[in-house]
Amino acid sequence: MKKVKIYVTLRESILDPQGSAVQGSLHNMGYEEISDVRIGKFLEVQIEESARDIDTIVKEICDKLLTNTVIEDYRYEVEEAN
Repeated sequence: MKKVKIYVTLRESILDPQGSAVQGSLHNMGYEEISDVRIGKFLEVQIEESARDIDTIVKEICDKLLTNTVIEDYRYEVEEAN
């Protein structure tokens, strides 16, 4: 069994209104040194080992369901599940 950690972020060219709102709130709380906030998603997926390649499976599920490939990028890490 493999555990896959998937990190999804907006592409740099895409405005992040949620991140801007959080940044504004942090400034209001006195954290003026915060210069940028970007909001993303983190997913953990457990995949049973099979004849199919883990990388292929992860790329397919990210491209087909977990991300909007027009505005989001993703990266992932594969490790042994405990």
